[in-house]
Amino acid sequence: MDTNIKISEDLQAKENSLVELLTGMSKEFSPSTFASSLSIEDMVLTDAILKNKIDIIIFTLDTGRMNGDTLKVIDDIEAKYGNPIEVYRPLADSVENYVSEYGLNGFYNSVALRKQCCEIRKVEPLRRALSGKKAWLTGLRREQSVTRTELEIQSYDAVFGLEKFNPLADWSEEDVWVYLRAYEVPYNALYDQGYRSIGCAPCSRPVVAGEDVRAGRWWWEEPDSKECGLHVAKDGTLERQEK
Repeated sequence: MDTNIKISEDLQAKENSLVELLTGMSKEFSPSTFASSLSIEDMVLTDAILKNKIDIIIFTLDTGRMNGDTLKVIDDIEAKYGNPIEVYRPLADSVENYVSEYGLNGFYNSVALRKQCCEIRKVEPLRRALSGKKAWLTGLRREQSVTRTELEIQSYDAVFGLEKFNPLADWSEEDVWVYLRAYEVPYNALYDQGYRSIGCAPCSRPVVAGEDVRAGRWWWEEPDSKECGLHVAKDGTLERQEK
């Protein structure tokens, strides 16, 4: 631990609540799994799970269009904690068919084509990863975007048919960074280059002063369309959290 960085009482309380929630989730909803995007938020959850030896399966989605710095985080996790994480990839035939019909970067042409690409590269692999699980965990936070302001910590996910937990919903971006630096948790080097939300390489860019956290994601679209389908309800809106 970096003793030069102090954990405030408020953040310590949040950390204690996080560990308690994760431990309870793993016991009540076994098997549980954590869908890590390898973001800074997800590295907080990864650290909490692995250093406390909580029985939650960790996986990530390698879409085939990820930046090398993002993929390096997978190796960094294993190097620090000695725990490999599972990696799910899209079906090769589906990717080939999309590229053949719309081109490698067809997602720039419309929201519909972008969401179709996300469905192939992210949502379908997620379905496979969640199959047979009773609960899944994400690093979503309310302040990340206009589509997440009503995010709650726990709800039933009707789309995938299992419980969903967002334990960092009320954490600030500053909370996340203090935690990472205090506990010397590895993170994606792209954050040091001005990125604040990182997905596929062609769909992510650095942000400038005054822009919101997710301004660099699908920057050619309007803010209210900036979800990939992993966290969207059947009616096309963000899954409303009930509990």
